[in-house]
Amino acid sequence: MARPIYLDHNATTPVDERVVESMLPYFREQYGNASSAGHAYGWAAEEAVAQAREQVAALLDAEPDALTFTSGATEALNMALKGVADAYASKGQHIVTVQTEHKAVLDPCDALEKDGVEVTRLPVDDDGRLAPGDVAAALRDDTILVAVMWANNETGVLHPIPEIAEVVRAHDALFLTDATQAVGKVPVSVEPADLLVASGHKMYGPKGVGVLYASRRRPRVRIPALIHGGGQEDGRRGGTYNVPAIVGMGTAADLAADEQSSDADRLEALRDRMETALVDALDDAWINGRSAPRLPQTTSLTVPGISAEDLTLAMRAVACATGSACSSNATAPSHVLKAQGLSDADARSTVRLSMGRPTTADEVDRAIDAVIENVREQQQTPSLSVAI
Repeated sequence: MARPIYLDHNATTPVDERVVESMLPYFREQYGNASSAGHAYGWAAEEAVAQAREQVAALLDAEPDALTFTSGATEALNMALKGVADAYASKGQHIVTVQTEHKAVLDPCDALEKDGVEVTRLPVDDDGRLAPGDVAAALRDDTILVAVMWANNETGVLHPIPEIAEVVRAHDALFLTDATQAVGKVPVSVEPADLLVASGHKMYGPKGVGVLYASRRRPRVRIPALIHGGGQEDGRRGGTYNVPAIVGMGTAADLAADEQSSDADRLEALRDRMETALVDALDDAWINGRSAPRLPQTTSLTVPGISAEDLTLAMRAVACATGSACSSNATAPSHVLKAQGLSDADARSTVRLSMGRPTTADEVDRAIDAVIENVREQQQTPSLSVAI
């Protein structure tokens, strides 16, 4: 049986073969601990971590020493949100974020509220974009942090990050952006941000590694350690370095710097072709966020009256998703789509199709046929789950 066409790259990407090759020596030959300062094995590992830090920094236009390697974006976001709330508690206890943020932001905000922090969750427009004016109106004297994702993981919609950052900076609050879905797909720079988060496995690197940028200028951001033990990362994050994964993220960043522009051009053309074909063939279907700036390879397709869950399970030829992979076990409709104004029924009738570097034109054409065929089959035998 042929493997399904993989159109779930926003959940995770396959590790690029060149990334794998760069990682292998640090499993088998150069397996030293990067904190072992007394011998050549440790020195080689330490040097590899330093090189990877420079590679990621170059992709993000950051200073290498402003980056902290973590186990992934979720840890980095927890470190940023909880760290700012702790370090700046004397200045204020108000955080501003967005209703459409990833759960890796929303859930830590929920936890902080239990500790007395006040959180404002701003609405978005029908395309899922946040207006800078709404940010300005939400800021207060006790606002210490504004957290806005660079690109939405479900719809691919891009927020106007530079404009939002300008508003926040004028107010003298800190600005955090979760750039997990954007890095490697579109140009991303730390320039607008005081804090920025990225992940290896969203850009053809390995799982289990991410990075937190914390500015050392304008002003220097103070973030206490979330994980203690060992004093690694200049005391910001304890624990033995995952050298192979860090090396892999560095190589993935290097490849993204060279290839993301050509990847984006090719994938955007394929995405547009797929969206046009699907909307033309399926009655009443639409693309969420289609009129907004978006990631070049992400499609959020709503077909009223179908069950997206049933569709993804029945469609053996295509691997896709109903929303965020981190919320795939949730029974509630997508909070992202509801914030954009979709009904519960329409949110449950939405699938996400996300392409990646390996996606071919032939795969897209076959995926178009498969989606159309399976939607029409379901429309002829409607699922009761849509109406529940």
